[in-house]
Amino acid sequence: MKKIYMLTPQEALEELKSSPGGLSREEAKRRLIKYGYNRLEEERESLLIIFLRQFNNPLVFILLTAVGITFYMGDRLDAGIILGIVLINGILGFVQEVKARASIESLKKMTETHAKVLRDGREIEIPVSQVVPGDIVLLQEGDVVPADIRLIDSKGLLIDESILTGESVPVTKNAEDIYGEEVPIYKQKNILFKGTIVVRGKGKGVVYATGKNTEIGKIAEKTKEKSPDSPLNRALKSFSLKWMILLFLILSFILILGIVQERDLYKLFLLIISELVSAVPEGLPLVVTFVLVIGAMALAKRKTLVKYLPSVETLGSATYIVSDKTGTITEGRLKVEEFKAVEELPLLLCAALCNDADENKGDPLEVALLKWLSDREFDWKKVRKSYPRIWEFPFDANLRLMATVNQVEGSKYLFIKGAFESLKKMSTQDSSYLEEWHDQMAEKGLRVLAFGYAKVDNIPETIMQVKIKIVGLVGFIDPPKEGVKEAVETAKKAGIKVIMVTGDNLKTAVAIAKKVSIYGENDVAVEGDKISDYSDEELYNLLKITSVVSRATPEDKYRIVKVLQRNKEIVAVTGDGVNDVPALKIADLGIAMGSGTEAAKDVSKMIITDNNLAVIVDAVKQGRTIAYNIRKVIYYLLSCSFGEIMLLTSAFLMKLPLPLYPIQILWINLVTEGVQDKTFAFSKEEKNLMEEKPKKPEKTFFDRKQLFDIIFTAFFMGGINFLLFMYLLKITSYEKAVTITFTSLIANQWFNGFQSIRIEPFLKNLKKSFTVNPYMYLGVSIGVILQLLAIYVFPQWLHTVPMSLEDWKYVLLTSAVLFGIIEIKKWIEYLIRK
Repeated sequence: MKKIYMLTPQEALEELKSSPGGLSREEAKRRLIKYGYNRLEEERESLLIIFLRQFNNPLVFILLTAVGITFYMGDRLDAGIILGIVLINGILGFVQEVKARASIESLKKMTETHAKVLRDGREIEIPVSQVVPGDIVLLQEGDVVPADIRLIDSKGLLIDESILTGESVPVTKNAEDIYGEEVPIYKQKNILFKGTIVVRGKGKGVVYATGKNTEIGKIAEKTKEKSPDSPLNRALKSFSLKWMILLFLILSFILILGIVQERDLYKLFLLIISELVSAVPEGLPLVVTFVLVIGAMALAKRKTLVKYLPSVETLGSATYIVSDKTGTITEGRLKVEEFKAVEELPLLLCAALCNDADENKGDPLEVALLKWLSDREFDWKKVRKSYPRIWEFPFDANLRLMATVNQVEGSKYLFIKGAFESLKKMSTQDSSYLEEWHDQMAEKGLRVLAFGYAKVDNIPETIMQVKIKIVGLVGFIDPPKEGVKEAVETAKKAGIKVIMVTGDNLKTAVAIAKKVSIYGENDVAVEGDKISDYSDEELYNLLKITSVVSRATPEDKYRIVKVLQRNKEIVAVTGDGVNDVPALKIADLGIAMGSGTEAAKDVSKMIITDNNLAVIVDAVKQGRTIAYNIRKVIYYLLSCSFGEIMLLTSAFLMKLPLPLYPIQILWINLVTEGVQDKTFAFSKEEKNLMEEKPKKPEKTFFDRKQLFDIIFTAFFMGGINFLLFMYLLKITSYEKAVTITFTSLIANQWFNGFQSIRIEPFLKNLKKSFTVNPYMYLGVSIGVILQLLAIYVFPQWLHTVPMSLEDWKYVLLTSAVLFGIIEIKKWIEYLIRK
């Protein structure tokens, strides 16, 4: 059987039972059922595997061992309760993970890319996942090829196949090529492969393979690999390792000391297990994921769609925003503001013929030209019919020009438009007065295009060798978007530097940058072609004071990002075109415009549906809130866990009976962390985080201040309850002392949770303290009910005895003391900051 690239376009259509008008909707539905969705299916774990994984934890193995020993020793009630709590924790983890997976799936659906296909002879746009074999796909510059396609028509088609072949040079494609024998994929010039990018030109083809049957799908099946850990996850793992080593040393000391003191080995063993369980916040990774998912959903409401969940972690740490201009900083709806003509008729002809737009569809600049022609009552439609195009040179981002050859009354004329600097190199005329015109228009903030023509005998082999006459300049205005200036000023206050990288002329770019406060009094603007003159170190120093890079190529933008990253900067890059893809791909945060090309959206980590820099700055603000919520979760979990260790270890060292039963420690984790830690995801912004300088991710979550706060709270939490336990042993029974201390420690952790939802003093603004996270109080209400049940309904299960009203004064007293100590510390810190 012949390979698809050996067939003619017509034979390919017949082979795939399709037609130039595409499939019918009914046939497309049938094929979708037959071939499946056009996506590389991820290995989805079954619900059973997810449930069992909740118990794939060294701590759980230790607890299950404890269950066995406890059961063997005859304490079957304790064994059953420990086993029950292990199951409850596992179920909670299972439910949260399934919810998180569902949320992530919904986010993926929101960011799914689309493809243009013909169905029933009509052009429609459908999700890429619904493309089926036999579909006729329409492609243009910037599109990502949605499936493996046999071309049936092509025009100047240039494809970036680096994702598949590793070859960085784009490949020319031609629908008319046919091969008589087998050839490797890099020689198949009539085939487009899924995932490759249209760099230039247009094409139409018939889909012959989708999903895992595509070339990239076959590779993916062979080389399935998990994504690398995010910076936060790496930080958590590193911290957890150090924390476990410290705990191992502490528990080893307790074990040795217990043996020397001739303690009961069974109780000693359960103590060590209990301390290990209380000290290790095994739910932290799940809580962090939950915070990120809730944060991503909040960003979606703010017109920011998150494709790669871990990018939410570092969003608030961005130190640079490298932004394009058109459509992000400015409206992107151009209109002709001014023009200067050397020869007016050739200028109008060039504007009509060297133009790919059609009415309101196409490049905004070209659409603006057509509207300008219509306003001047110039019939551009008639001109196009009268002077047909016979050749075209699509816009080249590096040369900054495009050209066409048209048949004009029996002769061939080349019409060209582009940057004045580019056309000036091809011009044969004196350009001094043209330069003066250009500078006058550019200083007004206008985007200036030059237009020219030349009579040619043959199609030019190299466009730059053609000698032309410049016939005029046209200036376009693209006003700044509403809210951009305020957003830039907010970013500056937050320590984020904004650099505008644009293909515009230097003077035009600076004029726009000044309007939106990007370009300041002491700032520098540079042209892209000067960047290569600097070493990486010199360029980094230059970028510190640079706010505008004009006439920039994709390579310039890419290098700017890489240089900043090498110097430990966290870079957010915005873009919408195929020329932005290299920089978007390697950025810490690649942010694509919702109206941008499929190529830009495909490689980005985020997509903003409202193409406005203000939305990005707002997303950074939300990202900082998310990062602070994660920081608060870490503080809360570790301070509570270490507080339990302080209490148990102090009692052990003083040769006192244990203040808590192992089963009670497990219960504490359930009614404190279990009902409070998930609520941190809903904490609102409590202060203007955009007035602070950005922090590196590792410093945001684990720094000296965080470590001090954890140890400070743990020391007083453990110490206060230890003193309470010592006092109670003198005035009441051991069972009552344990019950009161047990309840006191739980209440202390609740009040610690109240303090941890705010960085500022709790009493500074009571209204804000009660509204910044109302879910925290709801969670504690559930915990209170559970604790009352443990004391008064099933006390025998948790070794408690009913408490009198008088006994509750100790619980309230220790909670008030701990709350007050933390509050005083916060006030001292607040006054020092002021």
